[in-house]
Amino acid sequence: MTLSLCVREPYQDSDDRRQYRFAVAVTTRLPGVGALCPFVSEHGAVAVQSHASDWLGERTLSYLADGLAIDDAVDALLSADDNRRNRQVHGVESDGSVVFTGSECVETAGHRNRGQFTVAGNLLVDDGVLDATVAAYESEAFGEAPLAERLIEALAAGVEAGGDKRESLSVGSAALKIVSTETSAYRRFYNDLRVDASETPVDDLRTTYEAALLGYEQSLDEYADPAEVDSLRPE
Repeated sequence: MTLSLCVREPYQDSDDRRQYRFAVAVTTRLPGVGALCPFVSEHGAVAVQSHASDWLGERTLSYLADGLAIDDAVDALLSADDNRRNRQVHGVESDGSVVFTGSECVETAGHRNRGQFTVAGNLLVDDGVLDATVAAYESEAFGEAPLAERLIEALAAGVEAGGDKRESLSVGSAALKIVSTETSAYRRFYNDLRVDASETPVDDLRTTYEAALLGYEQSLDEYADPAEVDSLRPE
């Protein structure tokens, strides 16, 4: 299984300008998914899975940077991809979203498109995994909790609903990456995390996030200009 979410969340910055957070969160029952599946920039977010492809993910972001709509970008790239029947691609940008599940992706494979976020998975126990992930994210969309925390809980809901059907595989991985259009004086490293090999990858991603967030807050208290600290607190 690979189960992932791609998210676009608009917000207003301190100068009342519209900004966006783009994100991918993903888990699978194989090691190292963070190196293969999520692609995120200030222009959008895309996940490439089933048969992963750095070329497809990176070229999609490049097309977005050039101003192409994400559905047009993915359509163009897949039309030139001899392996498209095995691909699963989905993502978001500031004005749109896209979902694609190739005809030869292993069952159960499917996707959901909610406009501001997309969910896709393959090798799932059943479609209920997708629906549980969607419901968990929707229930907390734009909530008070930081986006990373809400993404992890959505992945956890999908896993709890059955997740991967490959029960013989005990080692999995999980990752999340969030990029904002707003520049910051400090890199929020708690928004770019990977658990590369674990028997409980989503639980470990949650633990890693909590530790990274604590370390970020401690570093702000220790090193940041006191006048800037409040404006740099986690979002």
